[in-house]
Amino acid sequence: MVKLDNLVKTYGDFRLDLSLEIPDGTVTGIVGKNGAGKSTTIKAILGLIRPDAGRVTINGKDAMKLTGAEKKSIGAALSDSGFSAYLRIRDIICILRKTYPTFDEAFFRDCCSAQGLPLDKQIKDFSTGMRAKLRVLIALSHGAELLIMDEPTAGLDVEARNDILDLLRQYLTENDRRSILLTSHISSDLESLCDDIYLIHDGKIVLHEDTDTILSHYAILKVDEDTYETLDKSYILSTKKEPFGYACFTNEKQFYAENYPGIVIASGGIDDLILMMTGGN
Repeated sequence: MVKLDNLVKTYGDFRLDLSLEIPDGTVTGIVGKNGAGKSTTIKAILGLIRPDAGRVTINGKDAMKLTGAEKKSIGAALSDSGFSAYLRIRDIICILRKTYPTFDEAFFRDCCSAQGLPLDKQIKDFSTGMRAKLRVLIALSHGAELLIMDEPTAGLDVEARNDILDLLRQYLTENDRRSILLTSHISSDLESLCDDIYLIHDGKIVLHEDTDTILSHYAILKVDEDTYETLDKSYILSTKKEPFGYACFTNEKQFYAENYPGIVIASGGIDDLILMMTGGN
């Protein structure tokens, strides 16, 4: 559905240079430190910025040349955008009704009620969590085939986060062609929802892997200096010097479990992936 071919965008000293693909029916996560290029990637996909080089296509068509009708098949929830803070949800319903022929008003009203979002209160008086929920519900309200979610659960408590994740899962089950691109700093959200993960660092993709593979095959080895010197480093992706010796990030924890039974092996996750692949050596 979405494809970035050698996308390049430069801002001063920062250069984004990457390729990625989001197939139909998948949930893809993009992770990385602040300033890595996640938001720039999303803006390029949405056609909000023009690439310096390369190409972004959605369903085979240049993202910058999508018609108004084609753009309506995309739902977006961006952390730094939204409706005027002086509007009420009742006002937004009128706008969505006129903007999207497929707007499901009954669904939207039901979700707002379930999430405790009042129809007659100005958005400026909403909490951070309420605004986050509203952005997600607007994106879900018109049956989009592609959802682009930038930190959709930021500012939410555990119960509200789970409610939003359940809505996203329900959205996927209703049509097997639907796809989601998701950024988040909450690793548990990514691990429970995403099929694959792209790790971006300094504008480049440093790792792309299926989420199940990360959770089952990746790990951190904790070894002293003597063990490190004799360690087979064929499957070591990154190392970090620690007071006890070294922390080594690997994508083949079974190999080290079988060949080095005495070392400490801690299962790796998304947080470890970011820390070790962007802060190790």
